[in-house]
Amino acid sequence: MAETQSYKELLAKWADKYRGDLDPPPALSTSPSSLISSALMAAYEREYTHLTVVEPETRALVGYLSMPHLKHLLKSGAVRDTDTVENAMTKFKRKGTKYHVITMDTPLEELEAFYAGMTEDGQMPAQEFAVVTDAGRKFVLGVATKQDLEEFVKRRPVY
Repeated sequence: MAETQSYKELLAKWADKYRGDLDPPPALSTSPSSLISSALMAAYEREYTHLTVVEPETRALVGYLSMPHLKHLLKSGAVRDTDTVENAMTKFKRKGTKYHVITMDTPLEELEAFYAGMTEDGQMPAQEFAVVTDAGRKFVLGVATKQDLEEFVKRRPVY
């Protein structure tokens, strides 16, 4: 039976894959009161798979809009493109939830662990994307997907 590796052992192993920074594109945010059609058009114009959803007055991050999930909701008739984003977004749970902060300084091997659902404290659900913020979580700087990280690794020269 194979011994499971610790979080720190996996980070050390994965660190060899990465040289440089991921540098995600700037975040594209929408508001809960925006029309789904507007959010969808903005995401497609920039080829984004996820939009952050922020309150317009406070700029507080309240959730996200996944384009693959939105397509499913539209196709099934659960929402229409004339509905507001609030009807289709995934809301962040504020109370009792500990968030793993991802910043521009987060090592890429730590980001890979985040996508795999691993933290220093144990397991969490696997993640498909990360909201990149400043260290104080006041500003959304970008969104990095699991696919972004995979593409980054493919583009890097092997030494």
